Amino acid sequence: MAVSSVTTLALIQARQQSTRLPGKVLETLGDRPVLAWVVRAAQAIPGVDRVAVATSTEAADDAIAAWGAAAGVTVYRGSEKDVLRRFADAATADGADLVMRLTADCPLLDPAVAGMVLRLLKRSGADYASNVDPATWPDGLDCEVFTRQALLIADREAARPSEREHVTPFIRANRARFKVEALVNPIPGETGERWTLDTPEDLAFLRGVVAELGSASIPSHGQVLDLLARKPELREVGKRQQRNEGYVESISLDPVISYGYTRSDALLKSALEIIPVGNQTFSKSYLQLPNGAAPLFLTHGQGGRVWDVDGNEYVDMVSGLLPIVLGYRDPDVDYAIRNQLTRGISFSLATSLEQELARVMRDIIPSAEMVRFGKNGTDATSAAIRMARAFTGRERVIACGYHGWQDWYIGATARKKGVPSSVQALTSMVPYNDIEAFEKAFAAHPGEVACVIMETMNVVEPKPGYLQAVKDLAHKHGALLVFDEIITGFRFALGGAQSLFGVTPDMACFGKAMANGMPLSAVVGRRDVLMEMEQIFISGTFGGEALSLAASLATIDKLKREAVIPRLWSLGEELTRDVRALVTKHGLDGIFALTGAAPWMLLVINDHPSVRKEAIKTLFLTEMLARGILMNASHNVCWAHDATDMARMRQAWDGALGVVAQEIAGGALIEHLKAPIIEPIFKVR
Repeated sequence: MAVSSVTTLALIQARQQSTRLPGKVLETLGDRPVLAWVVRAAQAIPGVDRVAVATSTEAADDAIAAWGAAAGVTVYRGSEKDVLRRFADAATADGADLVMRLTADCPLLDPAVAGMVLRLLKRSGADYASNVDPATWPDGLDCEVFTRQALLIADREAARPSEREHVTPFIRANRARFKVEALVNPIPGETGERWTLDTPEDLAFLRGVVAELGSASIPSHGQVLDLLARKPELREVGKRQQRNEGYVESISLDPVISYGYTRSDALLKSALEIIPVGNQTFSKSYLQLPNGAAPLFLTHGQGGRVWDVDGNEYVDMVSGLLPIVLGYRDPDVDYAIRNQLTRGISFSLATSLEQELARVMRDIIPSAEMVRFGKNGTDATSAAIRMARAFTGRERVIACGYHGWQDWYIGATARKKGVPSSVQALTSMVPYNDIEAFEKAFAAHPGEVACVIMETMNVVEPKPGYLQAVKDLAHKHGALLVFDEIITGFRFALGGAQSLFGVTPDMACFGKAMANGMPLSAVVGRRDVLMEMEQIFISGTFGGEALSLAASLATIDKLKREAVIPRLWSLGEELTRDVRALVTKHGLDGIFALTGAAPWMLLVINDHPSVRKEAIKTLFLTEMLARGILMNASHNVCWAHDATDMARMRQAWDGALGVVAQEIAGGALIEHLKAPIIEPIFKVR
């Protein structure tokens, strides 16, 4: 279909029955009703052919129908609760190819902004485009455009109450089926602006704006911003209220409805033909999830939630294996990335971003006299090992915990295939919180150990004095101490676990949370040790890649500016307390336990006398997924997890534990499994 032949209907959703402000859409604003403001703006949107109102058949909305008849505006009427069906019926009756969804509570709608959304959809060939997902524009400029075909598919298949009530969530969730585009605001900091109408305070705000700007013409987005800059007292009312409060309330009441895993299973089949394990990361692969009863491919995330290729929604307790510390699509980090993207990604020489981030890390991390960047945790830990060997002139390593996939470490684990035996012999593994094991490891190879590398926390917190004792022992034997803070860095404390526990290593490795999901890691440490970098060869094309550096600066700035890390501790502590109570409630003490520290609380499942732990874990994860929770071996909380997410987590734990307890008691747990038993890749914690 040629773009020029496409017809567009702007359909304004309106109703009189508002909980917080009944009759709001016909309230007077200047010289006309609020609804008239929206209709006037809709008629001025470039590319819109027709404008209509969609309201309910309830008696309270007769007033809207009467207003439409008097004003010469078409009014379609349908179900009050099933707004999706109301829109589908109206679009079918109109016969338009594209439908623009507007709401009658946005009287300051800017036709120019809405017109850009429409052009975006037409030129990209998308099924859906909006300026609301992600939310980067003021609340009150909301505009969504979608094809009638996508709308009718959603009407036919959407099952969740929130999808029926809010029209477009099904389309936005199913990004494997629908092409979705977003008009992102190029100006930062406007997300908190509230120009919509839902409360008496909102009405007072809007009347204040209209009193200043008048009713004669449609105010532009820029004119309203200029006014608020001159009169900042006007905007304070709106800032005290939650954006999209109605939608947040409705999804909190949604039952968990699974749309199955048909697309995930099909994608896995095709992926296995061209990608070993069908995935880039063992811990994210089908090997670690209940195969056939789990999502295997995701399309997008928002805040603390993710969506899979089948359109299922999950509270995400994996958080990308811990990089997502702020939440998906954090507006500050995303803006920093977009801003840097206008300058470039990778360059032929260094950029000043490297120095800028290095100085920030030096200021907040006790051990960071010098800094060097990589792309993942293995880069950082392997660089630290090579520097330790160069600095000490020794070759042996004592390791405690998990440190990546390079030969020097993985050769000491069960996954050592492909690692030369001579390399395997150079690394000794010791258990955590066991200082005697360290003493024996040093005694076994006197004068040969270059360094100790260890996770600062491994399943449990360190015993009092343990980390300092390891440091003293390493130095006594002429070895360096390296802290692997790939997980704990920027999650336990701004300066890493070393600042939390008060022990400063010679070197430390950071990654994961330092850029909220962008690929970046760092090795930091003593100046004299890191100066070995000028003699040994550690070099990578993408070590100075600018998008990740910009993202890290924005992430650390937000960690410093907001109470992010205290929130991780409080969320984790509250969730741990509730889950432990549920474990006791279902009589599963001794089988299920949580251990570690609140921002990263690990799940421990033990054998039952009649069922081994791997089978129990398989059933448990299956039941958690069925209740809308994506998790694996830990609670990886992020700043964006909200009260609704936490409530769903508690409900899921309660239900899943109930099923596990019932199946254990019935003696048929394995027979009732819906998936093959998950076997561990290898044990490191």
